[in-house]
Amino acid sequence: MTTMRNEEAVAAMQRKLKRRHIWNLFVRYFVLVLVGLFMVYPLIWMVGATFKTNSEIFTTLNPIPVNPTTQGYVDAMKSSGGNINIWKAMLNTYSYVIPEVIFTIISSVLTAYGFGRFKFKGHDIMFSLMMAMLFLPQVVLNIPQYLLYNKFGWVGSDLYLALIVPTMFATETYFIFMLVQFLHNVPHELEEAAEIDGCNVFQILIRIIVPMLMPAIVSCALFKFMWSSNDFLGPLLYVNTPAKYPATIFVKLSMDADSGFNWNRVLATSLISIMPNIIVFFLAQNQFIDGISAGGVKG
Repeated sequence: MTTMRNEEAVAAMQRKLKRRHIWNLFVRYFVLVLVGLFMVYPLIWMVGATFKTNSEIFTTLNPIPVNPTTQGYVDAMKSSGGNINIWKAMLNTYSYVIPEVIFTIISSVLTAYGFGRFKFKGHDIMFSLMMAMLFLPQVVLNIPQYLLYNKFGWVGSDLYLALIVPTMFATETYFIFMLVQFLHNVPHELEEAAEIDGCNVFQILIRIIVPMLMPAIVSCALFKFMWSSNDFLGPLLYVNTPAKYPATIFVKLSMDADSGFNWNRVLATSLISIMPNIIVFFLAQNQFIDGISAGGVKG
């Protein structure tokens, strides 16, 4: 009799724990869904607003248009500021964004490998000075950089030299720091084994270090891709030909202050211009998350 009561008590306790577990899961997912909807609502509203008229955009928060129109997208395809449209502007954007990403990753990996695996004279001082650059605002550098690049003849270059060339010299301190932290998780034994097999320094970097750093590299590439794609001040300073304007400046050109802002056109142009960023992020999100989480753990 006592055994049966104990079994019933255990079963009741298990049912109670199961109900509590289900309730906890419900609360967690409810909060996550609520926060997710709150965060994604501006993007949903933006998509809906591209199909609205100006009057409807400013009279309701409902993302679903009452009288949908595609005029915003029709206007978004029109040329602005001379012989340039949204597609030419996006082509201009990625003609310098992709080289920026490639050169940034190459230079950052080489620099991080040097700081993370080698000890040389002045190592600590140089690393400290590099980290101090994180606290230097870009606005402080704009004037001297512009004067220097103008003297080199890079301002107004059709090849976007003022935007691309600096990325060859590991100017993104944050990426170097991130890669160095991630490099601490790579066992030295792997490099020693490769060295015994006859690999030199660069072979170890290419065959051992780079594959191990791939999640962090993808994270850095994704950050750089998004930052460069959204950069407005850089192209504004160094690009002076309307036909070479990137998408960020083209969106500004779509705002005609004389005839009033056609907001469905502005929003449609903005949505088209950010679609590559969204697609690239979702394609690389798994490695991006792995790189961010692993980079913060020092082994």
